[in-house]
Amino acid sequence: MAEVASPGAAARSPFRRLRPGTLGASVVLLVMLVLVAYPLVLLVEASFLVEGAGGAKAYGFELWRTAWDAPGLVPSIVNTFYRVVVTEVIAFPAAILIAWAVARTDLPGKKLIDAFFWIAFFLPALPVLMGWILLFDPQYGLANQAWAYLFGVEKGPFDIYTFSGIIFAHIAARSVAAKYIFLSPAFRNLDGAMEEASRIAGASPLRTLLRIVIPVLMPAFLITLCISLIHSLESFEIELVLGPPTNFYVFSTKIYQFIQEDPPMFGVATVLGLAILASMLPLIFWQQYLSHQRSYVTVTSHFSLNILRLRGWRWPTFATIAAFGTLITVVPVVFLVMGTFMSLYGHFGLAEAWTLDHWETVLADPPMLRATGNTLIMGGAAALFGVFWYSLVAYISVRTRFAARGVLDFLSWLPASLPGIILGLALLWVFLNVELFQPLYGTIVVLVVACILNSISTGVQLVKSNMVQLGRDLEEASFITGGSWAYTFRRIVLPLLGPVLIAVGLLTFVSAARNVSTIAMLVASDNRPLAMLQVDHIVDGTFEAGAVVGVLIVLLTLGIAVIARMIGRRFGFSGLR
Repeated sequence: MAEVASPGAAARSPFRRLRPGTLGASVVLLVMLVLVAYPLVLLVEASFLVEGAGGAKAYGFELWRTAWDAPGLVPSIVNTFYRVVVTEVIAFPAAILIAWAVARTDLPGKKLIDAFFWIAFFLPALPVLMGWILLFDPQYGLANQAWAYLFGVEKGPFDIYTFSGIIFAHIAARSVAAKYIFLSPAFRNLDGAMEEASRIAGASPLRTLLRIVIPVLMPAFLITLCISLIHSLESFEIELVLGPPTNFYVFSTKIYQFIQEDPPMFGVATVLGLAILASMLPLIFWQQYLSHQRSYVTVTSHFSLNILRLRGWRWPTFATIAAFGTLITVVPVVFLVMGTFMSLYGHFGLAEAWTLDHWETVLADPPMLRATGNTLIMGGAAALFGVFWYSLVAYISVRTRFAARGVLDFLSWLPASLPGIILGLALLWVFLNVELFQPLYGTIVVLVVACILNSISTGVQLVKSNMVQLGRDLEEASFITGGSWAYTFRRIVLPLLGPVLIAVGLLTFVSAARNVSTIAMLVASDNRPLAMLQVDHIVDGTFEAGAVVGVLIVLLTLGIAVIARMIGRRFGFSGLR
């Protein structure tokens, strides 16, 4: 006969006190520790691991000394922070003003402007950069040729291979567009009653902005700033292409140089990657501290949207923002497509300058079809599972009293604090060293995990920044009237968070579709996506074919965006513009 435990013994059992919610949160934390903390432990260990005589391994600081004594390292650090500061000083205020104008004013053409910035975010950086080179190259750029022709001078004034050219490339690529996408949902969820009360009290629009809007939206601003700084610090493609002609190197390109050595200096590159992580930790802690100092609820059962009338400034504001949107979308797309039809990239004066051969060659290439399928599977799976995982982590961090919720939130920041190539190296070690994961190496699953981790900081923080704005009274009212958790989630939480969840899914898909640095070391012949096929063409010197693949990536991501928008309308997510 089985022994029956006494009620007192059952009450004293620690498992009786372990609630299902706590158990589920603990499982989420365990998964994050395995996928985030463990790879970082491997990185730290590798940075101190030194191979001695006879292959014997020991721990020491040799790799750290080698890294910091490397020629050109200090200038690359100075260049990195100089470029980041200049870019953010220009892009961040511009994104705030544009997001505010679209979400909180009667600006005409909001859907068109919103589309401009989504498209700008979708455009892959490398092919778009090739388009800007066609326009602003000091030798054969069309803008310089037109200037020389119109003003009768030998050469034009534009040079994309300068510091100002690099700043322009960042702003025109996605620096402003990404910030706009991050900030728009927060501005749309801002209760207009607070602004109206400020105006009734006699405050000017500027005072209302400084004393009401900015303090209330501080989590969204801080999260956007942190994400922007992190991504800007690890920027790679633009500096790799535009920097060498003027000897302008940054931290990420210096890491790339170490990896390209023969043999690759992975240990030294890891040291520099950890240095970037260490430089971002104070910023992460600062954001977490400020976000927990006060309440930032802006959406309650009394929510109202207050629209500011621009009056005579409506059309001038629209013209200014639309002109900038056209510059960062239509212009690079035109030159990107133009490059796919050029017989020899950058040479306009040939007798037969245009051809369809590149399209015919790429579309008939079997690896291209396989890469397209891999991209759809990888991006779709990363978006689907990523949105679920990001929402789960955000919910535990914001809506529960789980003791380790701060640790969980901190872990969600770490992947974005590492350069993509270093994160990919850490995951490679995990999938090769952990016997349980070894069968997955070389499959699409590895790339999906890498893409989810690559976007986890952005996804979790975007969901969090919108979740902290939702008052609990809406959910409590549903519970009081007899609504189940599923009903409340479907009819209350989902409609409110729907736009940002779809936006996060789109961002994850787009990031996966064009990701290069994080997956470069995890790609095999069977799971190669379009982004890596594009890199192969560029490395081989076939820029025209690389531009064709870039156009295909743009068409693919735009198609997914249209589908996502249709889904948003179908389920009533009117906030998805």
